[in-house]
Amino acid sequence: MEFVTHDWWAFAFRYFHVLSGVMWIGLLWYFNFVQIPSMPKIPDDQKPAIGKVIAPTALFWFRWAAVSTFVTGIILAQMNGYLGEAIIIGLGDGAAKHSAIGFGMWLGTIMAANVWFIIWPNQKKALGIVEASADEKAKSARMAMLASRTNTMLSIPMLYAMVSAQNIW
Repeated sequence: MEFVTHDWWAFAFRYFHVLSGVMWIGLLWYFNFVQIPSMPKIPDDQKPAIGKVIAPTALFWFRWAAVSTFVTGIILAQMNGYLGEAIIIGLGDGAAKHSAIGFGMWLGTIMAANVWFIIWPNQKKALGIVEASADEKAKSARMAMLASRTNTMLSIPMLYAMVSAQNIW
C-alpha cells in the first residue's frame, strides 16, 4: 500500500507541476508575444485598462505559478529520489537523465528568481503600484521587459531539458 500511496502522490505533484508550468510559461509567452508587441498599437486612452487591470492580474498569476512550479518540482524531485543528483546536474552519477533534469531545474530556478527579484519589483514601479518618477518607471519597464525576454529565451532549453529527461532511461 505504501508503494501505491507514493505513486499517487508522485503523480499528483507531477500533475500540479505541469499544470503550474503551463500557466507560468503560458503567461510568460503571452507577455512577450502578445501584450508587449501590442502595446504600441493600443490607443493611449485604452492603455490604462492594460496597466491597471489586465497586467496586475496576469502578473499575480504569473508570480504564483512560478512559485508553484518551483515548489512542486522540488518536491517531485525529492519524492523520486533524484533531487541531489539534479542539483549537481548529474555530475555525481553521470546519468544523462539527472544531467538533463538538473539543467532544466537550474534554468527554472534562475527564471523564478528573475520573476520575483527583477521582473516583479520593476513592474510594480512601471505600473504605478509603488511610487516612482517617470524616469524610474521607464527604466523599470525596460528592465522588467529585458528580464522577461531573458526568461522567454531560457524557457526554450528549460522545456527541452525537462521533457527530454522524461524520455531518457
